[in-house]
Amino acid sequence: MRTLFLNPPSFEGFDGGAGSRYQARREIQSFWYPTWLAQPAAMVPGSRLVDAPARKMSLDDVLPLARDFELVVMHTSTPSFPSDAKVAAALKAVHPGLMVGFVGPHVMVSPESALLASPAIDFVAGLEFEYAVKEVADGVPLESIDGISFKAGGKVVRNRPREPVEDMDSLPHVVDVYLRDLVIEDYFIGYLLHPYVSLYTGRGCRSRCTFCLWPQTIGGHRYRTRSPENVAAEVEKIKRYFPQAKEVFFDDDTFTDDLPRAEAIARLLGKLGVTWSCSAKANVPFETLRVMRENGLRLLLVGYESGCQEILNAVQKGTRVDIVRRFTADCKRLGIAIHGTFIVGLPGETRETIERTIRFATEIDPHTIQVSLAAAYPGTELYRQARKNGWLVDDGGRLVGEDGVQVSSLSYPHLSKEEIFRAVETFYRRFYFRPGKILEFVSEMARSRQVLRRRLREGAEFLRFLSTRTRGD
Repeated sequence: MRTLFLNPPSFEGFDGGAGSRYQARREIQSFWYPTWLAQPAAMVPGSRLVDAPARKMSLDDVLPLARDFELVVMHTSTPSFPSDAKVAAALKAVHPGLMVGFVGPHVMVSPESALLASPAIDFVAGLEFEYAVKEVADGVPLESIDGISFKAGGKVVRNRPREPVEDMDSLPHVVDVYLRDLVIEDYFIGYLLHPYVSLYTGRGCRSRCTFCLWPQTIGGHRYRTRSPENVAAEVEKIKRYFPQAKEVFFDDDTFTDDLPRAEAIARLLGKLGVTWSCSAKANVPFETLRVMRENGLRLLLVGYESGCQEILNAVQKGTRVDIVRRFTADCKRLGIAIHGTFIVGLPGETRETIERTIRFATEIDPHTIQVSLAAAYPGTELYRQARKNGWLVDDGGRLVGEDGVQVSSLSYPHLSKEEIFRAVETFYRRFYFRPGKILEFVSEMARSRQVLRRRLREGAEFLRFLSTRTRGD
């Protein structure tokens, strides 16, 4: 079947993160690669991948494409699902014979309700969906395809689950699809060099964080990986395909889950002479950090979440504050930049713990930070806890406002959703509006005209973001 893989149009300021369907507008707009759609697109001959938000395509721009295809596969999320379902209906109005399938964690967790929510959705695929989608495109009858659910006679039929991919090297390289269908300059993240290229080297995460969506829905808790040689071969393609790329980012949930493999990949990348960054847990030993740094590592994306041990324990983060401090100091000693992510409103949060975490962040002082509101996504342990304990606001159905900005979905008897919401702005202001941090950014801008232009744009976006939060709730 002629197949279109579509990242649907979204709201203005959409942040294309976390598999290209992030939950909200961010403080600084960014676009991540639609890698989860690129992977099956690489397996279906003659397919096309369209990333509407990155290309600034409206629904009117996308609708004419419906006539050129027989099958469209759309990646969706809990916040974006209602909007994505409307896009599916509009595509079918143009081409009634079009088959429409949805993929992503939301439809994996709730296949029945997703299918019954819109007559425009013909099937949904759960877990890792590449091979299921390929079989649909190949014309295999829906009832014979593991890992999908579909409608028949007005009822939902749920096929048996599909086994996860074990031979990760068998998957084709996504950068071939990037070259064919994407413009890499469309993709930018505040803490990465521009332009960058991102990909996955493995799936799954050994950590058990109760709030984290992907390991609890799509990837699982076993870290299934590609061989170092396979990863290096794809990076070598990046060098040939995109000589303008300044950085490669490995978007694995936790790239450092397998330390010997991380070191082996680093040594191969060192031979290629590329600059690269990746995700990491805040417990990587100094020796591994040194090997990675000496072979081109520039930055680590680190989920700190909180500076309070009791909260880290409550969400099963599996890290200790003292180890986190040592790890951060090691990175600074080696010259490795850190983009640290924090969450306010996790179980156990109080006014005091918020204050302690803000102080902790300013003390360890990563180069840049991201602060998010705790979000209870269906399919996570946090969601189950929140429902059981009555923490969900509006039954947890509202994660973003009409403008796409994240709203507080959790509230506690001792800490209201309004206090949690306001804490994000307070956190940002106290971290960034310090003389030392301001001087750090000014020095960066003085050394590079490109950085100057970029930081001025991001600064304007950041201030607008804070102003909207001041007005919102």
